[in-house]
Amino acid sequence: MAAEWLEESSRGPHWLGFLADASDLLAGTLDPDMVPAIIAQVVVPRLSSWCAVYTSDNSGPPRLVYLWHADEARIDGLREQLDEMDVSAADTRVTSLIHLAESQVLAVPLTARGRSLGMMCLGRPDRFPDEVIQFAEDIGRRAALAMDNARLYAQQAAANRALQRSLLPPNEPEVPGLDYGVIYEPAGEANEVGGDFYDLFKAGDDSWRFAIGDVCGTGPEAAAVTGLARHTLRLLAREGYGVAAVLGRLNQAILEEGERARFLTLLHGDITPVPDGLEVRLVSAGHPEALRLKPSGKVEAVTTPQSLLGVFHEVVFEADTVHLDHGDVLLAVTDGVTERRSGGRLLDDDGGLAKLLAECAGLSARAVAERIRRGAAEFASEPSADDLAIVVLRAR
Repeated sequence: MAAEWLEESSRGPHWLGFLADASDLLAGTLDPDMVPAIIAQVVVPRLSSWCAVYTSDNSGPPRLVYLWHADEARIDGLREQLDEMDVSAADTRVTSLIHLAESQVLAVPLTARGRSLGMMCLGRPDRFPDEVIQFAEDIGRRAALAMDNARLYAQQAAANRALQRSLLPPNEPEVPGLDYGVIYEPAGEANEVGGDFYDLFKAGDDSWRFAIGDVCGTGPEAAAVTGLARHTLRLLAREGYGVAAVLGRLNQAILEEGERARFLTLLHGDITPVPDGLEVRLVSAGHPEALRLKPSGKVEAVTTPQSLLGVFHEVVFEADTVHLDHGDVLLAVTDGVTERRSGGRLLDDDGGLAKLLAECAGLSARAVAERIRRGAAEFASEPSADDLAIVVLRAR
């Protein structure tokens, strides 16, 4: 039956359809662990009775990563036979034939971009017709390219996850009299680094700093500005600069990046514990306004809008002073919250964020942060296309 199918397919459109389907399946995943399974499912039983996929990293012999047989009951026995077969003896540069027990094995190299990735071994009880060998080599080339694409994608995704982690605070300090909650959710694809960030760190013997920002765009360029901002904030804070002076110097540093510069909105504040709560001096540079929630449920904006960073050379920032009595909550978010869209409406239209915060009276800082996150998620049915960061400070 298989031979009849192959004979017919070599003369008609069936083979072209098979190749097209195989290509779609292989191109449809960027998971390196899934590609070998797809390869085996493509060729069995159309081209062979079974398929074994081996991978190689040039540091050792080929490693069996997936095995499939048309008769699932025979997989374990086949695996034992393959363990005794020396696949490393096969030439990884050209297709070759190997004998294994009652099977003839076609070893097809998996090579992409001049690099050997492994081998696809196809087995069947009778000999392989020339047409099958040609088809198998074609599938092997497509499979190798899919494997290499998935490998490169996984490496890039891992590198960007590591970069993203490096842009977040290494630790969260204990601040006397402060209960805080933070949430950060990047929304980019796995190969993108988000532009939102937050920080909370000790600035002196009796003061702490916090920041929440949003760099225009995503990717390495945005990550460079994020890293510049975080390190500048921490360095200048330790040298004794106030929050307004820090933003002025950070603005100049971003502008000096030239073509690599990105616009940055930033809310930066200084926290000082006092007997009746917390004293907070903060500057909002083009950032969504910070809101204060009183235990009574009253919500009010507490920041004065000022220029975002990376736009104007001659700009002077001024700090607002906000007092948080015991039980007061200060909320700061990025526009991934305020500009969450549902149809033609934004979450913060008509004071939507303030209304959401008013429902949080009496909650802990972490509970407030989670309530805001959940409110943003539930505002629209589709997943968010923007990063999201939330910082909640509550005076104990």
